[in-house]
Amino acid sequence: MNQWIITPDKYLKDEEVKRLMKTCEENAELARAYSNWIAIRDYMIIDLALNTGLRVQEISDLKTEDLNIQYGESSLVVQHGKGDKKRVVRFSKNLKAHIKQYLAERKDDSPYLFSSSRGEQLTRSALQKIFKAHAREADLPEHYSIHSLRHTFATRLYRASGYNLRLVLKELGHSNIQTTTVYSDVSNDEVEKALERLNEED
Repeated sequence: MNQWIITPDKYLKDEEVKRLMKTCEENAELARAYSNWIAIRDYMIIDLALNTGLRVQEISDLKTEDLNIQYGESSLVVQHGKGDKKRVVRFSKNLKAHIKQYLAERKDDSPYLFSSSRGEQLTRSALQKIFKAHAREADLPEHYSIHSLRHTFATRLYRASGYNLRLVLKELGHSNIQTTTVYSDVSNDEVEKALERLNEED
């Protein structure tokens, strides 16, 4: 059986990430002026997805009680990951600050972190539509989906961690290192540098 691989079209490039986040942030700022919390919520969804690598269903199921942002903590608990496995996902101080701001601005008391204007849990389909709307506005290619943010997180974390596959495996909730190795083929900048040095020696 051929192993599935991560090709460059499955994750956002750094410039595309910046464009998407700039669009979301600007929409959220505009929304604040009109007390429209929907764009503020959407910005939080995309920032969380991009900086935790959560699966779409995990984002949908996330509740405010799953957050650990007190007493110096910056993490959340995925109660029912793939295979019904529970795991802790850590995140940056910047994302923690954004989450705290979002919670202060929320307009409903739904137990779910992300809910509709009627206070209902957002479905996977709704999360996909939210991503697609902002991606179009940021002029990103149509083939990207909200799941692309999981791949983007993984490739960026792999680079930032010094190519530590086991660290990426833990954050993504993979049960097998072989699943995580797909990211090693697209993220190793050292290979490109070595090839350039090889050409210089010719």
